[in-house]
Amino acid sequence: MPGPVYFEDQRLPESYANFYIANRLVLVPTYRHENDEKACAILREIFTDRKIIGIDCEELMWGLGSIHCVTQQQPAVYD
Repeated sequence: MPGPVYFEDQRLPESYANFYIANRLVLVPTYRHENDEKACAILREIFTDRKIIGIDCEELMWGLGSIHCVTQQQPAVYD
């Protein structure tokens, strides 16, 4: 886990568990923390057949989500 980050007395949900597995790669949220590389290294050991790409998600935390959250399906819009 990265270090705790708070906004107006609410802890933001920064977590490396919010990664996204794609066909040939894994997108890993990073938070400008010293543990970012440790998290990527662990995932490299697990997903040996995929490229591990860290993406700075510090700004996404303001919406209380990260990579996996923003890749989810959207409901269909019906008129």
